[in-house]
Amino acid sequence: WLSEHIQKNEKSPLPELEWDGKSSGQSAESVINTSLVHLYRYAKLHAKDAIAGTDFSTPDDFIYLISLSSMGSMTKTALIKLNIHEKSAGIQIVNRLIQNGWAEQSTTDADKRNRIITITEKGRSLLNESIPNIRQASSNVTEPLSETEKIDLIRLLLKLEDFHKSNSNRFVYN
Repeated sequence: WLSEHIQKNEKSPLPELEWDGKSSGQSAESVINTSLVHLYRYAKLHAKDAIAGTDFSTPDDFIYLISLSSMGSMTKTALIKLNIHEKSAGIQIVNRLIQNGWAEQSTTDADKRNRIITITEKGRSLLNESIPNIRQASSNVTEPLSETEKIDLIRLLLKLEDFHKSNSNRFVYN
């Protein structure tokens, strides 16, 4: 029984994968990087479609609001780091959220230099109105994948992201 069970549940080896450029030396790493860039661009196009007709000016606006809504108030620096933006770009996004009344900033008693960013009711309302379109955009990006494939992809992407988070200061290129 055990032998039959193991044989039945063993995964068969995956067939050799082919991609454009493989025969001329394009590496797996190059294909992965190119695909990630392309998928980012497709996701951005879907996100832009999702916010068309809303008050959001960029997908980053709702991404920052989603972060504040789901994770709660945080420092401006933490919010920018969470969304992996350079400081100048992140500050522009946060300032736009504040200017539109979707977020507010306050200081802490411990350190007056730190700014705590909080989503406002206006921001929460706009986000809630937009969530169905945002969810549809997310679904469109992962459209052909089964639930199992999505979980496998999440596992791989989180592994890459965790590695880069913990090594972000290590990579310096001239």
